[in-house]
Amino acid sequence: MAFLNRALALVLAAVTCCKGILVSVLQLLGLPSTAILKAASEHLVPYWSFFYASFLKPHTIVSIDGQRGALESFYSTQADSYDVTRARLLKGREDMLSLAAAQLKFREGVEEMPKGRIWVDIGGGTGYNVEAMSQFIDVPNYFSRIYLVDFSPSLCKIARRRFSRLGWKNVRIICQDARLFRLENHETAISDPVEPSPNTNIKRSNGVKASLVTMSYALSMIPDFHSVIDSIPALLAPSGILSVVDFYVQNAVDVSWRNYGGGSFDRHVNWLGRAFWRSWFEFDRVALEPARRDYLEYRFGTILNYNRRHYYLGGIPYYTWIGCQKVPETAEGKVESPDVHVAEWLDATTKQSTRAAAGLLNLSLSLPLPSAFYQNHSCRLHYDEHHQQHTQFQNEYIYAFTWEDATVDKKLLKITSDDTILAITSAGDNILSYALCKPRRIHAVDLNPTQNHLLELKIAAFASLGYEDTWQLFGLGRHPDFRRLLLERMSPHLSSQAFQFWIANASTFTSPLGYGLYETGASRHAVRLAKYLFMLAGLRTEVQRLCSCGTIKEQRAIWHRSLRRILLSRILHRVVIRHSAFLWNALGVPPAQRDMIVDDYLRKVGSTNATPSACGQAVWDYMMDTLDPVVEHSLLNSENYFYSLCLRGQYTEICHPEYLSEEAHASYRDHSLYDILRIHTSPIISVLSSMRASSLTIAVIMDSMDWFSPSDQPTAATQIRALNRALVPGGRVLLRSAALKPWYLKLFEDLGFQATIATERRPGTYTDMVNMYASCWLCVKGANLPPPTPESLPESRDGDTGIWALEN
Repeated sequence: MAFLNRALALVLAAVTCCKGILVSVLQLLGLPSTAILKAASEHLVPYWSFFYASFLKPHTIVSIDGQRGALESFYSTQADSYDVTRARLLKGREDMLSLAAAQLKFREGVEEMPKGRIWVDIGGGTGYNVEAMSQFIDVPNYFSRIYLVDFSPSLCKIARRRFSRLGWKNVRIICQDARLFRLENHETAISDPVEPSPNTNIKRSNGVKASLVTMSYALSMIPDFHSVIDSIPALLAPSGILSVVDFYVQNAVDVSWRNYGGGSFDRHVNWLGRAFWRSWFEFDRVALEPARRDYLEYRFGTILNYNRRHYYLGGIPYYTWIGCQKVPETAEGKVESPDVHVAEWLDATTKQSTRAAAGLLNLSLSLPLPSAFYQNHSCRLHYDEHHQQHTQFQNEYIYAFTWEDATVDKKLLKITSDDTILAITSAGDNILSYALCKPRRIHAVDLNPTQNHLLELKIAAFASLGYEDTWQLFGLGRHPDFRRLLLERMSPHLSSQAFQFWIANASTFTSPLGYGLYETGASRHAVRLAKYLFMLAGLRTEVQRLCSCGTIKEQRAIWHRSLRRILLSRILHRVVIRHSAFLWNALGVPPAQRDMIVDDYLRKVGSTNATPSACGQAVWDYMMDTLDPVVEHSLLNSENYFYSLCLRGQYTEICHPEYLSEEAHASYRDHSLYDILRIHTSPIISVLSSMRASSLTIAVIMDSMDWFSPSDQPTAATQIRALNRALVPGGRVLLRSAALKPWYLKLFEDLGFQATIATERRPGTYTDMVNMYASCWLCVKGANLPPPTPESLPESRDGDTGIWALEN
């Protein structure tokens, strides 16, 4: 910890001088000497001890006592000041403890935990972690026994004093080499067998095992780290949690091929950082080589992890990792053989061929399963985060809310409990609305991982938070306590990749600039542009009046008097809106869809010349046909939550989506979303191809077909064939388009569907609350395509695939 020691000591030396001056001033002012001595003892003495141990005291490089002697050489003179001086140095300890506590609490409800909960804190030092855990768990009563294992007698002495002061009788201080620590030497074995819990695939064996094992800034200081890591599986219960926080450096190349690390968001440390931090830390025998974390992740399954920088002291990289046993045990305490039983376990657990394939491959190579297998919920399916089809989105979602009117969808589709639905995720709003109909299964599909992260966050909130907190998050889009809720309440319900994303983007809900969720994502550019224009034009009051109108007549007057001339101004259109870059980056309109808008306009005016002027006019007319009818036919104050949200930046208690009602929140708590949801981070065609034939009844593909241009006809036809194969006869495809009659409808009709128009938007007409699409179509499957689609098996009607699909 050389850099930490030296950097902090230099800072504190300056502080000491300042305090000396302050003491002299206080004496001149007549302050009692006892107060001065108390201040000096509380602030100066600990830091002086730290300064002496770091800079002045000669340390033993080679000791007869080996590692213990080296530790004592460094810690003996500063043990009393350790907690004071490390409070700001060692970041992430409380986060690690809160994540571990959250996992333990969750597993208490669904799994058979070991009798008499045991916690082993390896390298526990002064016992700070054990006391700090009391912020999250009633430590004296929750754990029957806590073993603090450390090799430094000086730090163990401080730990004994700590727990004597606290009066905690369940803590034992073991001053021992962690490689030699065995629970059976301290605990009596459990004699009665325990049946595996029916609510989990993780079974436990007899004997004394720990519910929790932790290492806080210890792994990097253990020379023989392989032996210590290898000893932990014998300590940890099958359902137990292993939690680690430590410094690290690593190149992204090291992990780019792995599928079991739980995500590599912000894991990369550049060459200069790797060289600098390793060199500095080596002075104090702190090793930052990647092999330590790599071996940890190889020996255990990853549940959650995230990577951060300690910017208080120059951006030192550190990570927090939560894991579990690598492979589950049988009821007899034996590890299942990959070539006999694991395929059955994977099939029973996931029923998803792509997940099963990844799992079987890893097990055949003696690697941990992908992180998705170790999650508490199986709804988020494994995907390759390093694939270019995902990285193209640069870790940013486009839509913070869904631009599709779910009320119209539900009227058209008449969803029942027998339906299996495939739908594009977007922001997840419509997925949650469909879930209120309690269908058999919903497959949420999105190529952008962060759109699925947003859906995950929403269902985690419904699973773990009360209505008030949920409303603040997704009704108001802001919550001052979001980070704490994420760590302590929602983390057990999130995949590792989703957790990484939201811990890194916690400011989404707590921005000091006043922005909230609904002014984030790529679509924020359009929302903020309108907001700035209204502010510059002095129309903020008019916006508030428009959103508060009690009648359409009053709303119409304000719109035409002021706001329309800004949003539909020719100048704004020519400078910004007409350009393809803005249409794609801010509004999510791809070039192929823009061409469809232009083609409809040219047909309307009887022209074939797509000049820049004609293209610009087409987009302007399209916007006018979208916005004018909304103001003329729907009351923003109470009826149209889409445009009310755009203008206000939040929903209101009388104007919000159905999924944000108290009744919906209660329904989600009574009927878990995790039971019916499967979240796929893949192209639609890939998901459809992996499903059993005739397993879907509904596919809601939004305007995704508009992304195909006529030159992509073979690819579009392939996707339509996949839809035909996956749908039962009579199955419905709901789609929207920017064109009045999109070119690909003929493909649907040629490939076994009957297309019927559901809504058509002509100038001045109002189709739904969004009113953004020129048409909405319902395509019903009439018959299977040759070769004949196999009949659906009864057990496959949820659309999932099993291991058998890998063999055929």
